[in-house]
Amino acid sequence: MKRWHLVLALGVMAAASAWLAVGVGGDDDARARRLHFSSLVLDTHIDTPLQMKDPNWVFGRENDSGHVDLPRLKRGGLDGAFFSIYMPGTVTGPKAVSDSLKTIASVHRLVELYGDSLELCTSAADVRRAQRLGKFAVLMGMEGGHMIHNSLPILRMYARLGIRYLTLTHNVNTDWADSVADSRVYGGLNDLGRSVVQELNRLGVLVDVSHVSDETFWDVLEVSEAPLIASHSSCRDLSNHPRNMNDEMIRALAEQGGVIQITFVDQFLDVEHHAAREASIQEASSDGEAETDREPIPPVIWERIVDHIDHAVQVAGVDHVGLGSDFDGADMPRGMEDVSFLPKITQGLLKRGYDENQIRLILGENTLRVLQQAEEVAIGIRSR
Repeated sequence: MKRWHLVLALGVMAAASAWLAVGVGGDDDARARRLHFSSLVLDTHIDTPLQMKDPNWVFGRENDSGHVDLPRLKRGGLDGAFFSIYMPGTVTGPKAVSDSLKTIASVHRLVELYGDSLELCTSAADVRRAQRLGKFAVLMGMEGGHMIHNSLPILRMYARLGIRYLTLTHNVNTDWADSVADSRVYGGLNDLGRSVVQELNRLGVLVDVSHVSDETFWDVLEVSEAPLIASHSSCRDLSNHPRNMNDEMIRALAEQGGVIQITFVDQFLDVEHHAAREASIQEASSDGEAETDREPIPPVIWERIVDHIDHAVQVAGVDHVGLGSDFDGADMPRGMEDVSFLPKITQGLLKRGYDENQIRLILGENTLRVLQQAEEVAIGIRSR
């Protein structure tokens, strides 16, 4: 049980208030609450460093903007997350390196400022230690290979600073890998791209295939000795968005030991519904009508997250599914307005018949396992 939920009546009251706000009650919901707050809950992708650039934003208080801060983390029972080191793929060269170092430094500084509550983690053992201490585990993932400036030595330095996964591309091709959102140049990875994947394996840094083209995914799967992650993707067979993974890809990812972390982004959860709603709003706006005048299509609802988790489990098995919200980086579905609503995931999985051990795997244990496997593969490579 987390320390912050065992101390002071105010902490208990805050947690209870959060659950009342999402409409829970009774024995089943008490079981869901107990399970959620006693589990290791990890998120592989939050964009909170973007919020940190706002001088009026304070991590230690509840903010009016964004999805994540310390009070809401506690109410949501989140134990750790990969903070995204992000910039658009159009920012390249020395500026990309310089800006990424500044963002990494800001995460380090945040941990220094909130040392009683946060722990910088670079290994699975670090995450376990943070959990025992009742601290939030801060990890870092780099969202886009353009930030390594085509340099393996720079990649090595990022790893020393704490980067523990690299998303190979963002929405623009790198000089060595195709993105799903750009034209096909290399048909996947070129020779430098294969070297990057091999170096990530040697460093014990997870290879992240969210945002890459399908061809790049298959090339990475062939090259990597360590299991892969898709840090924030959902299921294409439920929502036909190119950023999602199809069943063949999800199955292949799992067969190699990898994990797909389901993202909460509304348009990825239900691309057709999202597009129809946006079109309805734009049509009403162009006609000069208020949004309520036309009864526009309602937003995607949070249960779609559980739909995608359930589908991925049916395809890949329960050992290969996790959570990668994209909090602070995209629009969330209704009912998952911020991190404090995370306990709904546990509640939804229990209602669908998942047992407690299966839910613990999905909430965080699968992600921690794949991080540890990457570390073990690295030890083996370096000992050759």
